[in-house]
Amino acid sequence: MRLTHLGHACLLVETADQRILIDPGCFSPGFEELADLDGILVTHQHDDHVDVDRLPRLLELNPGARLLVEAQTAEVLLESDIAAQHLVPGEPTRVGPVEVTPVGQLHALNHDRVPRVGNTGVVLRADGEPSLFHPGDAYDVEPGDVDVLALPLSAPWCAVRDTLAFARSVAPRYAVPVHDATLSEVGRALYLHHVSSFGPEGMEVVDLAGGSPREIG
Repeated sequence: MRLTHLGHACLLVETADQRILIDPGCFSPGFEELADLDGILVTHQHDDHVDVDRLPRLLELNPGARLLVEAQTAEVLLESDIAAQHLVPGEPTRVGPVEVTPVGQLHALNHDRVPRVGNTGVVLRADGEPSLFHPGDAYDVEPGDVDVLALPLSAPWCAVRDTLAFARSVAPRYAVPVHDATLSEVGRALYLHHVSSFGPEGMEVVDLAGGSPREIG
């Protein structure tokens, strides 16, 4: 498995000869120029996870890619004349040989003035490859045993104690920090220190900052 962090929540996953892009949002530069994608997955409708203005360019460059999105997000995209297949929690689908299992129903609670929307995380599995879980914006789901966790570092809906509790509950072999655009360089280093020092025993933090790809497993 080869991973590239394209900023904030956006992750390019290359596994089992498939190229799968997760959560191409407005805080993630350059994703719209990617080509040869097999799948594009969107966990929920917020702009930092799907940039509706740049998504058409990405789809134009990748006409064969499956666009798989959370159910409410599919309705939002239709308003911009973008057709997508919606993910159904608990019902796996496939991108080539990669099994995509949708998990979870709701976005984490920000506060009572922000309505909760749907959120469906994704677990990617393929024979002979590490498994990966991207939760979108929620810490309340159980993905089963996974090797790699795309771990949201900072958001209005979480505190570092929640991040650590989530990492310990999933207990992956590797944690890849994502959802970090709200942090300064100094603040990000502090969050990474907490995750590295107080996460589950045996978990390795693989920091992909800078956009360089990294082989996992």
